[in-house]
Amino acid sequence: MATREFTTVVTDQSFTEGPRWRDGRLWFSDFYTNRTMSVFEDGSDLRVEAEVPGQPSGLGWLPDGRLLIASQHDRLVVRRESDGSLATHADLSDLFSHHVNDMVVDDRGRAFVGNFGFDLMAGDSVTSTNLVRVDTDGSATEVADNLWFPNGMVVTTDGRLLVGESFGNRVTSFDIAEDGSLSNRTNWATFGPDPVADALEPAMARLVIAPDGCDLEADGTLWIADAIGARVVHVAEGGEIIEEIATPTGVFACALGGEDGRTLFLCTAPDFSESNRRPVREAQILSTRLDA
Repeated sequence: MATREFTTVVTDQSFTEGPRWRDGRLWFSDFYTNRTMSVFEDGSDLRVEAEVPGQPSGLGWLPDGRLLIASQHDRLVVRRESDGSLATHADLSDLFSHHVNDMVVDDRGRAFVGNFGFDLMAGDSVTSTNLVRVDTDGSATEVADNLWFPNGMVVTTDGRLLVGESFGNRVTSFDIAEDGSLSNRTNWATFGPDPVADALEPAMARLVIAPDGCDLEADGTLWIADAIGARVVHVAEGGEIIEEIATPTGVFACALGGEDGRTLFLCTAPDFSESNRRPVREAQILSTRLDA
């Protein structure tokens, strides 16, 4: 496993997630302070972009530049208007039974949104769940089911949706049709045994890589945060691991960005337990420089 030098970009957060590089800044959510924030690559000019009482997670943008934020507890996607106010973009409470999670928005403004599927923080048994597409008018449609904690997602240049299943030991690929429906479901990468419904502890023991937040390289490979392994893995289609980078603590999302696109940003924390993370400010965003 490769070791690299890290630069500390942001400190004193609760649990950072959903990193995205846009307009010369790194955007991210901090769960337990209920804030979506942005910062320059060097860590300067940290600013609050939105206060989200329902707990912010995944981020994306509509074609007109308005920010979309997945709001976990109330199972909404909210939209930041031009005056900075927040409006409900989509209410997913009839489609999801548990927390809204990560999200990716394609270049047409369609948001693909995942959810926990069970109460992770209460230690409930692991079960599969669904994936929803939110169109630009706010209408929501279930587009896939039987996903095991759908988490980090990307849209590829050839029109596929890649979904990391944190409790599935895999990244799953779908073709995106013109109307936004999904088809041709395949295993893009498999890291361990197939998932089964089970108690949390044995389900976690079967995980080899727990794909969390991820980002896409120009060559179609993925950088994936391994939520159980304190590492990010660089993975090719088919599952070949090109490189592993050990992190000094747990890592739960990553994003490529920086002025030349060669900076890998890492959302880190000692663990993902809400009871541990909520009362303290130990989460950070680190960065490291890539070779290509």
